[in-house]
Order: sequence, then C-alpha cells, then structure tokens
Amino acid sequence: MLNGKVAIVTGGSGGIGQAICIELAKQGAAVAIIYNKNVETASRLKYYIKNDIGYAEIFKADVKIRNEINDIVEKIYKQYGRIDFLVNNAGIAHIKPFMDITESEWDNMIDVNLKSVFNFTQSVLKYMLSKKSGAIVNISSMWGIMGASCEVHYSASKGGVIAFTKALAKELGPSNIRVNCIAPGIIDTNMNKFLNNEDKKQLINDTPLMRLGKPEDIAKAVSFLLSNNALFITGHVLTVDGGFV
Repeated sequence: MLNGKVAIVTGGSGGIGQAICIELAKQGAAVAIIYNKNVETASRLKYYIKNDIGYAEIFKADVKIRNEINDIVEKIYKQYGRIDFLVNNAGIAHIKPFMDITESEWDNMIDVNLKSVFNFTQSVLKYMLSKKSGAIVNISSMWGIMGASCEVHYSASKGGVIAFTKALAKELGPSNIRVNCIAPGIIDTNMNKFLNNEDKKQLINDTPLMRLGKPEDIAKAVSFLLSNNALFITGHVLTVDGGFV
C-alpha cells in the first residue's frame, strides 16, 4: 500500500498513464497527473479518481521545457508538503525509415522520451535527497532492449532511458532512493491504433502469452516497484511484454 504518499506521473492523460494514476490512487497515493495538451481527458481522470477512488490533481507542463517542470514540481511540493514517487511515463512513438528521419524529428523524439526523464528527475530529486527517501520508475520499451526496424529514433530514446536508470540507481543507492525501469511490450493503447489486424495478429503470435498487453499490466508493475515489496530492488529493468523479448 502507498497510503499517505505523493506520486507524480508524467504523461498521465495517455492510455498507460491513466492506468498508472488509477492504480496508484487505489493503493492510497495522492496522484499529481502531469498532462500537456489533453486537458479534457486529464480532467475526466481527475474527477473519476476523486469521486470513486482517492485523491488526484492535474498539472499542465510541457515535459521538454525545464522551467515549466521546475515550476510545476515546486507547486506540487508546496501543495502536498512531500514528493515520494516519480513515474516518468511521458512518451511519443514514430515509425519512419532511418534515412527519412529529419533532424527535428530526431530531436523531438529525444526531447520527449529521454530529456523529459532528465528534466523531471533532476527537478524532483532535490526534494527526495533532503529526506533520503523516494522511488522512481521510468517507462522505457522492449524496443529499447532489442531495437525496432524503422523506429531507430524511438529505440535509441528508450535505450537511453534504460542506461539512465541503471546509472542513476547506482548513484542514488546510498541516499536510499530507488530507480527502476519498466520495458513494456505491445500494449493495446491509442499509440498502437495504427496497427492493422494482420500486424496485430503477427505480434500476438510472436508473444508467448498470445495476447497484447493491457495498460493495467504496466500499472500494476509500477505499483509493485514503488511499494515496500520492492525495497531491495533498484537499477532493474522489468520487461512486461508477455514473454516477447
């Protein structure tokens, strides 16, 4: 249980992000939902959690802009008086042959998927380090482990998240702050709506558990890694992919 704890979830209005926010709220955490553009979805999620589960508030920030992040994190800390958990979930995907990727597309992918992890983590850590307590979960991808054809920029950004996790876990271990990573497989969200039925069938056939993942599968893994059940786990990359990798 995460009773009395405060969790920040970036990308909270997305499919996986919403499931994470709901699960953490069910476990007793107060959830700060970070969104950028989708205020309607974020608001519906907030009211659903507050009416039916627990406590949540929404905060708008562009994960690429450090000043916005610093202001939002400070606001969250002043409102709650503590920050216990950070879930770096914000991310985008893009399929394109490597030779067709533009410099701006590369930069945007790295900024959203990797730089945002740096931005939020560094901003939050000043509140965790003073208490020598906290836990961080970064959402990567199985493609960050094995690479995906026509997704070089995406794979590189997610591979960077994995290396970031392992290195920071070593650095923060003596401060009693844990840093772990989840590498989801193919999850049935809007991000993968572009897949046609044939592509989905092939991916399901390549997955030993013979199904696509659900956002709730990722959310439960996040909850576990943040909980006291994982107090001796840090620097770990947990693949939640139905056995795909």
